[in-house]
Amino acid sequence: MHDQPKFVPYRENSFYSDLRSERPPVPGTVARGQLRTDEVFYTGKAKGQWIDYFPFPVTKDVLKRGEERFTIYCTPCHGRLGSGEGMIVQRGLRPAANFHADEFRNAPAGRFFDAMTSGKGVMPSYAYRVKPSDRWAIIAYIRALQLSQHATAAELAEVQGPRSKVQGH
Repeated sequence: MHDQPKFVPYRENSFYSDLRSERPPVPGTVARGQLRTDEVFYTGKAKGQWIDYFPFPVTKDVLKRGEERFTIYCTPCHGRLGSGEGMIVQRGLRPAANFHADEFRNAPAGRFFDAMTSGKGVMPSYAYRVKPSDRWAIIAYIRALQLSQHATAAELAEVQGPRSKVQGH
């Protein structure tokens, strides 16, 4: 039992013709929990086009999670309000994208997901740091930030409902 034959990883081994002791995975092998069949959820696209909806219901908890993740990963560059004037600008680097510009307010949600997944311009990919569900939560929070800065009077009245009259006034 003490002297068993075995392959030592990354050591040459003459048993196989390629002299490698470790074997490559079978083509098409997917790690457990990594089968990504939901194209919309994992790419932000449907049939190659960016989507402009969320692949799950946006709840208060989703927005709270989005705010938390946005604060951690996005505010250093984009600032607390998403205006593109985070700490990096104060340190002399160029401003990040301003989410309140028409280009981003009118952009489909999938475009944000793609930028976080693949990177865009000088922004690196956050795919390995931020899981897909958190990327969607961040996008929901960005939409809330955009609404908070650009809501019309009619939209605010719709949310508040009819004003109650105070007696005597």
